[in-house]
Amino acid sequence: MNTPLAMKSPMSPQRLQSASAVAFASVGNVGVGFDILGHCIAGASDRVDVRRIDTSTVRIAGIDGCVDVLPTDAAQNTAGAALLALRKALGLQHGFELFLHKGIALGSGMGGSAASCVAALVAANALLERPLSRESLYGFAMEGEAVASGGRHGDNVGPMLLGGLALATRERLLRVPVPASWHCALVHPHVVLETRKARAALAGDYALGEFVAQSANLALVLAGCWRGEAELVREGLKDVLVEPRRAPLVPNFARVKQAALDHRALGASISGGGPSVFGWFEQRSDAEAAAQAMRSAFAEAGLDSDSFVAPVDGPAAALLPAAGEPA
Repeated sequence: MNTPLAMKSPMSPQRLQSASAVAFASVGNVGVGFDILGHCIAGASDRVDVRRIDTSTVRIAGIDGCVDVLPTDAAQNTAGAALLALRKALGLQHGFELFLHKGIALGSGMGGSAASCVAALVAANALLERPLSRESLYGFAMEGEAVASGGRHGDNVGPMLLGGLALATRERLLRVPVPASWHCALVHPHVVLETRKARAALAGDYALGEFVAQSANLALVLAGCWRGEAELVREGLKDVLVEPRRAPLVPNFARVKQAALDHRALGASISGGGPSVFGWFEQRSDAEAAAQAMRSAFAEAGLDSDSFVAPVDGPAAALLPAAGEPA
């Protein structure tokens, strides 16, 4: 990881001893960008409260919300591991105490493990004498995410840090422009699919032609976003590499995907490791109609679900105002 770049803090470190931050859900992979492309989406989020402590350690004081059965050993928790990596890299003499408020279900394909990690870093960063840039937090976020996924990849933590759509390689984090009118419909069925199980489904041999086709599709999607040309995205947003291997893990996936395409989606696929399914649309009205149809398709399999409709160019993780400060 490159040497962190410091930026001037807008608040005095002498008086700021605690901070809270929120990180929003994400659509990992965006179908064609396995482990390197993702975007955040408003509608679900995690909040982490961080307090600076004199003890040279990181401890988790508590967890609540939609998930409360998580490791409280910092090294085994994505948020704790990220702050341990931050402390070590910067040689900090002080430590951090965390309280996690979970609003994103784990095993949902919505970046639940990544959101806690990113929110913790953004809050802890505000407590540093010389806070770091978002790009400089990226490596620590990948360290935290690795606790849950078993590897360093940035398709969830990257867009959460920067906002919007992000190209997130192991060494570089770059925000990709997306037209403001483009919307995502994300539907989360009430079933858990663990990230490690979803990744295990990808074991096996791959044909060279599959990699060539996937690379071409990724290039079309990126070009379409930069140029604001929906037809390029429509041509490219087809996952020929990962989706066929993970589709059997998502109940009634083919029907859910078709429901999105029937409502003029630019493309649709599995969000992250699943079981959530997403679609991209040029207009919000199409995304809203598709979300209802996608929920109906999950209902055919006996599954209730939640839906989120929001711009693809979603919000970055953000500090929350302290008590008494204007929002």
